Amino acid sequence: MSAAEIIAALEAVVPGATYTALDASDADITPVILVAPEHLLATAAALQATPGLEFHAFSDVTAVDFHPHRDPRFDLVYHVVSPHRRTRLRFKVRVNAGQSVATVSAVWPGAGWMEREVYDLFGIVFDGHGDLRRLMMPDDWEGHPLRKDYPVQLRKDADTFMPLQVTAEEFAANLERDRYVRPRPN
Repeated sequence: MSAAEIIAALEAVVPGATYTALDASDADITPVILVAPEHLLATAAALQATPGLEFHAFSDVTAVDFHPHRDPRFDLVYHVVSPHRRTRLRFKVRVNAGQSVATVSAVWPGAGWMEREVYDLFGIVFDGHGDLRRLMMPDDWEGHPLRKDYPVQLRKDADTFMPLQVTAEEFAANLERDRYVRPRPN
């Protein structure tokens, strides 16, 4: 299924939405389309439920930061699969810093964890997400480390770190137990 065929099917079921086919690399045969942020949720629902499309499997969502070279700054990149049609689709949504987009976790429940990761690492907010909190970084972390303007020379110890404290007797007992549990190399 080509990008043009997918766009034609979407335009028939999502009123007022316009889509753009984006060029993929020569080695990549996955169709790529651009979706406006205000039509993301309607487009996701149409991709999942429209006969002939049936993109039931959600594969991934990530983001790309183009700061300072482009406005809007971020591309949200979604990957979905239609197992019945044996077709993959990549669709992108362009957003600015501080702009939020709708969550697609109501359409594809597996998107929830990946949206949390994108929020944590890029700072993109997903409206309607039921549990938008840090996933990769500690709760007390400041900033979003995959943004291009994140200060990479920052040195900060997480307040949540607690070193393991064992007594000398516990350490010796663990060594002795480990000696009998692990197989010896020949």
